[in-house]
Amino acid sequence: MFGRPDGGEGVMGASARGRGESRTHGVRDAGARTDSPTLTDREFGQFQRLLYRIAGISLSPAKKALVSGRLSKRIRQRGVSSYGEYLRLLSDNSEREELQIALDLLTTNETHFFREPDHFEVLRSEALRVGTAGTAFRVWSAACSSGEEPCSIAMVLADVLGGRRWEVLGSDISSRVLERARGGRYPVERAREIPPKYLSAYCLRGVRSSAGAMLVRRELRDRMQIRPINLNTGLPPLGEFDVIFLRNVMIYFDLETKRQVVRRVAARLRRGGCLIVGHSESLNGIDERLKIERPSVYRNE
Repeated sequence: MFGRPDGGEGVMGASARGRGESRTHGVRDAGARTDSPTLTDREFGQFQRLLYRIAGISLSPAKKALVSGRLSKRIRQRGVSSYGEYLRLLSDNSEREELQIALDLLTTNETHFFREPDHFEVLRSEALRVGTAGTAFRVWSAACSSGEEPCSIAMVLADVLGGRRWEVLGSDISSRVLERARGGRYPVERAREIPPKYLSAYCLRGVRSSAGAMLVRRELRDRMQIRPINLNTGLPPLGEFDVIFLRNVMIYFDLETKRQVVRRVAARLRRGGCLIVGHSESLNGIDERLKIERPSVYRNE
């Protein structure tokens, strides 16, 4: 059950996953190992090449402990004896779902509502400048993780453009986090990240069996399309966008992969549109078509 943040009665949280429920991915518990194998340097190198080939992500040698820690439980669940045996499992064409699970575990998904808040002021300005032109104002959150970024974008557009035409696309390579993004359900502690007027207008607080959770209202979620997209491969038909958020993802790419990803993404920008990257990222020397307007904000001229 969900109610308004002020405590009023609300609506049922349709499609939201119950508290404490977890996925097992069809794993058999019988015979699962309880000890943890050691990740060798050779096996780590194989995981480095696998992640680079699939996602374009470069793992430094310092990430060996991260790979070991994130995969150890899964290896025990599958009952395999070593990381090498698990790698062989991932190369089996009949184990494509397992490959996606491993990719989900190895990709970093940290995010927040209204992270780097000045970027949402840029979004507001762009929506005011372009959003009344008659065509739909379109924004792409190109590495949306569990959905906090596209939800934040949708709140701003609902506030600025109201019932006018606007659309938000959220995408990520991880199917695990996209499930959460589609549901729009988050721990209530995340409410402190959302401006109070947006929290009141666009979120419901969990009550009774849903206490401790909050739900982004359906009218916002209905304006958002959430889908899996791998930025390291050719993009599907997406149309053009007025603003694209590509934040805090290029730090995992080497220079050539950055060039390829930015080229693909920037090709989806309308003329005059904005590409927004993270504050720790720069497109200097990456794509000359994009002109810097302010740190982390680039214009397609």
